[in-house]
Amino acid sequence: MVPALIRDSFFGQLVYELSKYRLFQYSEEQQGYPYTPDSFALSQPPSRSSSETSSRTSVDNATLSDGLRRPDDEESRLPNRVSTLSQTTVVPEEKDLAAQQARLKTKGPESPQDEILMAEAAKPEVQQRIAESRIVSWYGPEDPDNPQNWSLRKKSFVTFEICLLTFSIYIGSAIYAPGIGSLSTQFGVSPVAGTLGLTIFVIGYGVGPMFLSPLSELPALGRTTVYILSLAVFVALQVPTALAKNLGALLPLRFLAGFMGSPALATGGASLADMWALEHRAVTIGLWSVAAVCGPVLGPLAGGFAAQAEGWTWTIWMLLWLGGFTLIFFTFFLPETSAATILYRRARRLRRVFATPTLKSEGEIEAESLTAAEMVHLTLVRPFVLGFVEPIVIFWNLYISLVYGILYIFIESFRVVFVETHGFNLGQNGLAFLGLFSGALFVYICFVPYAIRVLKPKLISGEFVPEDRLPIAMVGAVLLPISMFWFGWTSGASVHWIVPIIASAFFSAGTFLLFQAGLNYLPDCYPRFVASVLAGNDFFRSMVGAAFPLFSTAFFHNLGVGPACSILGGAAILMLPAPFLLYKYGARVRAWSKYAGTN
Repeated sequence: MVPALIRDSFFGQLVYELSKYRLFQYSEEQQGYPYTPDSFALSQPPSRSSSETSSRTSVDNATLSDGLRRPDDEESRLPNRVSTLSQTTVVPEEKDLAAQQARLKTKGPESPQDEILMAEAAKPEVQQRIAESRIVSWYGPEDPDNPQNWSLRKKSFVTFEICLLTFSIYIGSAIYAPGIGSLSTQFGVSPVAGTLGLTIFVIGYGVGPMFLSPLSELPALGRTTVYILSLAVFVALQVPTALAKNLGALLPLRFLAGFMGSPALATGGASLADMWALEHRAVTIGLWSVAAVCGPVLGPLAGGFAAQAEGWTWTIWMLLWLGGFTLIFFTFFLPETSAATILYRRARRLRRVFATPTLKSEGEIEAESLTAAEMVHLTLVRPFVLGFVEPIVIFWNLYISLVYGILYIFIESFRVVFVETHGFNLGQNGLAFLGLFSGALFVYICFVPYAIRVLKPKLISGEFVPEDRLPIAMVGAVLLPISMFWFGWTSGASVHWIVPIIASAFFSAGTFLLFQAGLNYLPDCYPRFVASVLAGNDFFRSMVGAAFPLFSTAFFHNLGVGPACSILGGAAILMLPAPFLLYKYGARVRAWSKYAGTN
């Protein structure tokens, strides 16, 4: 597994290019490769249901011989070839065919970014160009280069990497919070002005995906290249940020850091979808969501002790160290997961080996016809159109934004409750956030059996409907106001500090369930516009999450913690019926929409 990881990593691809393709070679470049350009038959106009990671086959469904494999990589054994090249067809056994059809029946878009290439594939001129090309695709349904066919060990390792990347970026917002006091004193500004460093970072990673995430859709770049380059800039920006001498210098750097770190937050789920079949994604996306929650939750823990010992600059240096370690580790061990990019690189190799320019992948042809105006419409215009005209999108944008705003209010309100009321120092205040972490982790452990025993059978059998996502949202909708009232009215000095911490665990549990339901329900309802609905949701919740910390301290000081939390709990109660109503009437709402529907 390790040699293949290194070869398919950013470092491996760089060495491969600089060595003029002599190092880290692929099977197509080695002796014994059994195909010729004529083996890649002219394509028929495609019927593209989702992305190039579907189970369709190429080269007339022929497969490589058992002797062709990646060097020193036990995963690269390819199935036996059954006949000669150009006229070979591999016919699956009947039970295998039925299983594949059942999986395809429930299959939505493979990733949030597939929407862009799918739009191009629908154009008649693109279909004509595909029909006139020799299409390079998978060497059969068991092609080991297909991320869907990777071993469980490799998928799990890459999933861990995506979770680490998400954590390393998300922690950048909250790790700054404990240092606001020392920063305000050093720069001679108010605490509210100091809080802008947190706010502007969140705005950055809310805006960034609309500009940077679509780049991972382009086959010539892929996900890994975008991750590595944006992370490198993110890490480099921490140095001038920590050395900033005034707020005017710091704020633009914090915005740019959030902006450059955003691809990991917006495209991480797409990387997981590249590898995991639909019936397994609830569990893996859930784990990724826990990693996302750990960032804002554990940031104050790490930042609290750092700020207490060395001042606000050490919160930034810690972010540099974490991001730097992640960058180095990923440069050598993060493989490409985008099927469009993997097949684009394969087509490039075959064109070079055979000197045949008509050998191309479908994604390559589709990307060639993509114009800047179309990209702008898909990434900047359509998210707002859907966000203002679709009732389901409007609801989830409002609900998730409210939850996200409360999460960032918690980051600031803990200082009021535990430092000012209970006398905690900054490090101890960070430890109080472990309640939020424990709640998210516990509810994920409870969610996994539900996903396996309830959701997975429906997805496999084809009986799944989008509203099957909503029962966990009903539980989360109840937990949210309970936790707010509980936290608010037990935060006084007369009540032991552990009681509001327990209440915060119920908040993170409810938050996890609402996010897990909502951010899966939206793609299920709008499979043709996944990128747009998720980009819009990310933008709206980030704007609300950025605004709430600015007034949180005054909010709690002027009203008191109990009344302030009661207002937030009341807002959560107003939203509480929505998951129940959507569960009952969601199918009717989707039937009225011109955007909702299957691929």
